[in-house]
Amino acid sequence: MHTRTLGQDLEVSAIGLGCMGMSQSYGPNPGTRDDMIAVIRSAVDHGVTFFDTAEVYGPYVNEELVGEALEPVRDDVVIATKFGWDIQDGRMVGLNSRPEQIRAVADASLKRLRTDVIDLFYQHRVDPAVPIEDVAGTVSELIAEGKVRHFGLSEASAATIRTAHAVQPVTAVQSEYSLWTRDPEASVLPTLAELGIGFVPFSPLGKGFLSGTVDQGTAFGAGDIRATIPRFTEANRAANRALIDHVATLAASRGATSGQVALAWLLAQHPFIAPIPGTRRTTRIAENAASTQVALSADELDDLSRLAARVGVSGDRYNEQQMSYVDA
Repeated sequence: MHTRTLGQDLEVSAIGLGCMGMSQSYGPNPGTRDDMIAVIRSAVDHGVTFFDTAEVYGPYVNEELVGEALEPVRDDVVIATKFGWDIQDGRMVGLNSRPEQIRAVADASLKRLRTDVIDLFYQHRVDPAVPIEDVAGTVSELIAEGKVRHFGLSEASAATIRTAHAVQPVTAVQSEYSLWTRDPEASVLPTLAELGIGFVPFSPLGKGFLSGTVDQGTAFGAGDIRATIPRFTEANRAANRALIDHVATLAASRGATSGQVALAWLLAQHPFIAPIPGTRRTTRIAENAASTQVALSADELDDLSRLAARVGVSGDRYNEQQMSYVDA
């Protein structure tokens, strides 16, 4: 596994691990908590050093899981977590990035993660009620106090990134980005390239669709977020099948999997990109890690880049409520 640098000096594995699905959003977990700890530690064995969690995942239990799993190798890994949601009685009820809330979340996350410093602290969603200058300033103070090493933003617009970066350098921005979600290409990615900020794509496999594991007949279980996403209606899955069929054909010709091709395409877009595919299975850990060995030709990359525009993508990537939280 080779490494990449986010911002000025945060070195991470080229492929990270998004841990959210181990605690929520994808229906009943196929394994126990001990199984999930084994998955995280398997990632370490495969060279993954970059792990992503958040207080809201669970809530709280995902940070506890990640903290326990990584405690034996804490000095060898990078842990990212997030603040910014208003959590009441175990439910996410809105946004809250007031300075006092950021500080409270940092202290609580440090305990759950079993560490004395958060490597990368993201604002999970931009809070329109709190000036981004105040958010950046508060994180800057946490950095000065030694509780946080790096500042990040999630689903932030280019304008917000610039404003925050002027107060406290932003090390990484996290947003959804994949072969079928190309929104960051218009303004966010050029801004990051200009300012020297890293980019961390979440859902780089299209919440499973680009791995070829979801088709028109897939039934989403209770608690699976995909049941609420327009892109995953039965009709839209059928319409989007041309996209995955094309990826699968290319993957077969290269002796790779569809997921590996999708990740290899992402890695080739910019040297400051480090995707964080999520999984709950050790077999997928090995598969995703091996995507760094899939070298696509310039023609193959160009073909894939034009693919979504050519065949089209049906359905939005979030439901209406979740889209309202994206900073435009």
